[in-house]
Amino acid sequence: MHPAIQGLLTIVIGVGACIGYFYFSNIILDKVIFPARGAHAGRNINRANLVRPWLFLMPGLMALGLYLAYPVFETLRLSLTDRDLGGAFVGLENYRKMSDDPKFWEAMRNNAFWLLVVPAMSTAFGLLVAQLTDRIRWGALAKSLIFMPMAISFVGAAVIWKLVYDARPLGTEQIGILNAIYLGLGGESPQTWLTIPFWNNFFLMIVLIWIQTGFAMVILSAALRGVPEETIEAAIVDGANPFQIFFKIKVPQIMGTIVVVWTTITIVVLKVFDIVFAMTNGQWETQVLANYMYDKLFRSNDWGVGSAAAMVIMLLVTPILVWNVYNARKEMK
Repeated sequence: MHPAIQGLLTIVIGVGACIGYFYFSNIILDKVIFPARGAHAGRNINRANLVRPWLFLMPGLMALGLYLAYPVFETLRLSLTDRDLGGAFVGLENYRKMSDDPKFWEAMRNNAFWLLVVPAMSTAFGLLVAQLTDRIRWGALAKSLIFMPMAISFVGAAVIWKLVYDARPLGTEQIGILNAIYLGLGGESPQTWLTIPFWNNFFLMIVLIWIQTGFAMVILSAALRGVPEETIEAAIVDGANPFQIFFKIKVPQIMGTIVVVWTTITIVVLKVFDIVFAMTNGQWETQVLANYMYDKLFRSNDWGVGSAAAMVIMLLVTPILVWNVYNARKEMK
């Protein structure tokens, strides 16, 4: 069967099954389980209304359980077993092996480095752009252009920037913008930027900053628009200059939103994989946790250590995610 027809049938069957589920479950609830008739009609209606939201939530809860909860518990189980021993329970042996691997600590070090740079730079650039684009006539166009990288996949962005960093032999035309500029400024020979230890991590971070700045800009621009005009006008009357208005009036009032943006980008950084995989594959001291996990799972076929790395990522992400949700709800209130 043609893939397009398979996709169409999947959509039709899926949508039809959802409609059928909601329709017949409501009929069974109202006509069979809690019928609105007899001496207890009012009580049955109230009970049916209490149960009805769970009917609508049930498909989503089942999907979350199947695609989120089950993989977490299965990953935890695999991290405590050894595939080579027929799935025998080995306790924390995989975690010990992982902690003895220098590449794991390289990944931890690089992830920490990313955490220091990417959320700070993305949030700062996003805040700066949000402030400046609201003050120019063509601000809407500028925001659209800056937000555009968000529509590109991480792999697509990695390919674009890999071309930017491309190096050709000396004497041939450089297609990499960075090397063309470097040679134009008097450089002796083209540089293979992605193979330079330490600095190559910065070149990879630039890609994620380029993508996440648009996200930060959109959220922070909306927050800046929510700052009461009365406070700004009062500051102007009191003689405050634009820098004082921005840093002492606007920024403190949107600090909750800044924190939410910062932590959201932090979660993305902890899970970063596509950019590193597509550009360096973790070589030249650019390994990160997600790519380390992939190497162990699918290249080394070491499911135990790979699953242990996945659990480390989850343990690092979960507290930040919970804190982010808490701050987002607090901000909404």
